[in-house]
This record gives sequence, C-alpha cells and structure tokens, in this order.
Amino acid sequence: MYKKTILNGVLGFCLIVPALSATAGFESGIPAGWTGVGNFGTVTGVNGDVATPPNGNTSYGYVSTDNGVNGSTPFGISGTTTGSNLRSSVFSAAAGDPLNFYFNYITSDGSGFADFGYAQLLNAGTLTQAALIFTARTKPSGNIIPGFGLPAIDATVPVATIIAKQTNWSPLGSDSGKCFAAGCGQTGWVLSAFNIAVAGDYLLEFGVANFSDNIFDSGLAFDGITVAGVPITPPSEVPVPAALPLMASALAAFGYSRRRTNTKI
Repeated sequence: MYKKTILNGVLGFCLIVPALSATAGFESGIPAGWTGVGNFGTVTGVNGDVATPPNGNTSYGYVSTDNGVNGSTPFGISGTTTGSNLRSSVFSAAAGDPLNFYFNYITSDGSGFADFGYAQLLNAGTLTQAALIFTARTKPSGNIIPGFGLPAIDATVPVATIIAKQTNWSPLGSDSGKCFAAGCGQTGWVLSAFNIAVAGDYLLEFGVANFSDNIFDSGLAFDGITVAGVPITPPSEVPVPAALPLMASALAAFGYSRRRTNTKI
C-alpha cells in the first residue's frame, strides 16, 4: 500500500509495510480471521502436564471436546458425538511449499472410547478437503498416531504412544487430571511436516471429537504454523517482497527528479 505525500509542492509516495512478527503462533490470542465452533482458545505458559511448544513460544492454540457441539467433526465416523474445531484464515501457497507445525493430543478417555484429534487442509473456495494432515486417536496401548480406523494421513508424522496419565490440562475442564482406564495421557509435542501439492488458496482446520459418549474429554494443542517458513498467524503480518523496497526507492527518486525539474533557476 502506498500513501501520497506532498513535500515542497511535489507529489511523492511513501510505502506502508506491515511489520513481520518475530514469532509464529498465538502469542496475542486467536488471530483475526480465524473461526471455530465449540471450545477453542489459547493457553499461555506451562499448563499442568502440558509444556510450552518446543519452538520457544509461550502460548499455543487448542480445541477441546469439553463443551463441544454436535456435528462439528468430519470423516463421517460412526459413533462420534460432540467436538470442536478451529479454522485459520485463508492463506496462499505455491506447489511444493512445506506446511509445518507442532501438535499435542491430550485425552482423559481410555479403553473402549476412541476419541480423536486431527488437522486437515481445506480448499478455500469449496471448503473441501485438500489433504488430511494427521490424526491421533485414543486406544489402550500402542501407537495412537496416526489414528486407527480413520482415513490415511498425508503428512510425515512420527508414530507416538501415550505418555500415560498425564491429563492435568485446563482445556479439559472438569476432566482435567482424570483418567478413564488405559489409554489416557498425552502424546507430547509432535512435529507434522507436509508439502502442499498444488498451488492455491487454503485454510487449515484443527479438530477433536468425542467417541461413544460425552464424558472424559480430549483436546488438541497446536502451534508454530508456517508455510514455506513464513507464519500464517496472524494473517495480516506478511513478509515484504524484495521488489517493494526497490519500487519505493524508484518512486522516491522520481519525486526528487520532478522537484529538480520544476525548480526555477
């Protein structure tokens, strides 16, 4: 964006550029333009058993099934009850751009109640799924990433087991610190790495769902979301293309030249 200025009777232009945040994440809360249903928000600092993200940020986003709503989860999985999701604002990506972030699945539920969390990439125009980034699902033992009985994932995500009984986390509400049978706990922070296949405009959605009942809740924490190394949160903070400072310099020189030309001798 350019702002007109008049100096000594000469019309010039001043380039106005938004500043780029030093951190990628939720340090100032949910970014403008993000939308969600159910229970979502941000957490700051170490919260019970859940540490701050490994990227050095002090805050992160979350969704939780505590006070979730009906019909908020995808995939058409029979047996899901309530859940929550949070969608980013629209962002653009080139083919091959890496989409990376950290996540942590925390569940107070266990054996026989297969709650799950996920992240998916949505096409901006149609809100159809472009990619299922990852899934995590409660089960009594073994790897819970990717989640069993769910569609295949598209990202490179390490398999992970539950760190048992680590459920002290405020977004779980009254179920924080509780544990129903084997399978409750947290995964710890896990890095998801995915390369976007097709250039376009997208949204990123994080979600979590209860399975079979609405008690012993589960949640998903996430942070450090970048596309090609650039934060997508908050959406108003974008890097300055290299050509823009050059254009600004050229316009400034043009203004100076006009002033010299119009100066009477």
